[in-house]
Amino acid sequence: MKALTIPRDRLPWVEALFWLALACSFFLMPDKLTLLSQILIFGLFAVSLDMALGYAGILTVGHAAFFGMGAYAAGLLARHGWAEPFSGLLLALVVCALLGYLLSYLVVRGADLTRLMITIGVCVLLAELANRLGGITGGTDGLQGIEMRPVFGRFAFDLWGRTAFFYSFGVVLAMFLVVRRVLHSPFGLALRGIHDSRKRMLAIGSPVEARLRLAYCFSAAVAGVAGALLAQTTQFVGIESIGFNRSAEILIILVLGGTGRLYGGMAGAIVYMLVHDVFADIDPQFWMFWLGIFLIAAVMLGRGGIMGMLSRLVATRGAK
Repeated sequence: MKALTIPRDRLPWVEALFWLALACSFFLMPDKLTLLSQILIFGLFAVSLDMALGYAGILTVGHAAFFGMGAYAAGLLARHGWAEPFSGLLLALVVCALLGYLLSYLVVRGADLTRLMITIGVCVLLAELANRLGGITGGTDGLQGIEMRPVFGRFAFDLWGRTAFFYSFGVVLAMFLVVRRVLHSPFGLALRGIHDSRKRMLAIGSPVEARLRLAYCFSAAVAGVAGALLAQTTQFVGIESIGFNRSAEILIILVLGGTGRLYGGMAGAIVYMLVHDVFADIDPQFWMFWLGIFLIAAVMLGRGGIMGMLSRLVATRGAK
């Protein structure tokens, strides 16, 4: 079934307002800048998962492997003397792109159940490896002692999270525009075709496996940048960054926002993390219970996630 989408002529204005609202949150929520930075980072992480799952149709439940690898790459680089922020992002991008491309030969060939097992296995394996190599990664205590240099040599990371917010906002926006350009290109349309009917794409001579490998590689690279951002802005890398729980959490965020929709990951991250924060403040002991009820209600009431509901609302109003 063809997904309902907001008409293209309305997208530029809607997108501009969306990013303007995110930028204005700096002034509206000055005491929540750390939370806002993490919303941006996890939104980018969810977008990377959406490229593989929602657009290419690659069923994966271990995407935290790339997120954590990007975080450790940037964190270790800074800890060992090279603390320039953009260098850490570049290293994380390259490392995760290479890892994603190598793993793509295993992931792309298998069926859905095989892909699930492989991605889960890789995620668990890397998490255990990070735990065993405690002398390098910090193990369960996490990678500490990360000190980042000022952004552009002028803007130092402060305790209030102001520099971290604008740094995260700039990087996430730049990466999102790159993802948007890729998904709107002929390559992105080919991924849509593969997702809808792999056999038809093979019949017209499309190099399906090569394109899926490239999509998985690009998705891994974006996830690595998100992980590096988290390591740089928090100046800490916990072992949970590469664990299966993080993979499950980002999958929930994406489903909440809506798969196969460009802004689904961003919308899901905003709603999930704000609701998470509210419930944790209201009931610090049983906040997961209320969060679970909210997620069940959201999935039952909103087919296609938040973006699906918005698309249907726009389509209904446009038909009147």
